[in-house]
Amino acid sequence: MSLTHEQIDIIRNLVRKSITITTLRDDVMDHLWCEVERNISDTKPFSVALNEALEGVAPHGLDELQNRTLYLLYSPKYIFMRKIMYAIGLISTAALSLGWMFSLMHWPGGYQLFNSGFFAFLMLFVPMLAFDRYKRHARKTLLEKLKIFIGTFSSLIVGLSLVFKLFHLQGADIVLVTGVLMFTFGFLPFLFFTMYKRSVSKPVLYAEQ
Repeated sequence: MSLTHEQIDIIRNLVRKSITITTLRDDVMDHLWCEVERNISDTKPFSVALNEALEGVAPHGLDELQNRTLYLLYSPKYIFMRKIMYAIGLISTAALSLGWMFSLMHWPGGYQLFNSGFFAFLMLFVPMLAFDRYKRHARKTLLEKLKIFIGTFSSLIVGLSLVFKLFHLQGADIVLVTGVLMFTFGFLPFLFFTMYKRSVSKPVLYAEQ
């Protein structure tokens, strides 16, 4: 059942009163909107559906949800982990580009440099980036969790297939096909479905602001 403009305004104003972080606020609005719209019915009024959705998203209140998010984003441990992640990303991509240049110029060490950068990027940076993106947002629905997991896993499989190709290992084609199929029929449908949900919800949620 679709929500009315008045009900949408109630959700928007409720979230705005407690959450000031823009990305967190947008995530919570989207999640509450979807959950209330899914649960509301002729036998379950809007107020009950909204309370159930709030209990699922923030059982200890929206203020507590924002406080926990702020602690996570600015805690010394998390900041240190992000510094390590971006350092690995910088070093690995620099090694990739330099290794590619060395190989084109037929200079010694190009192949080893390229491989080292590729391994570091694939096995360290990509998983850390996926974990960072997961932790930076509000509580994820099962759909969001599956999207992040399948996207990361399929990327790793495709990357490993390239490793198999480089070292002429058996099964490279099977690994490549598995990764591409998982990315095409697993990750992409989730990605475009969530993009569609956002496109149809946000214009309504933020209308007449």
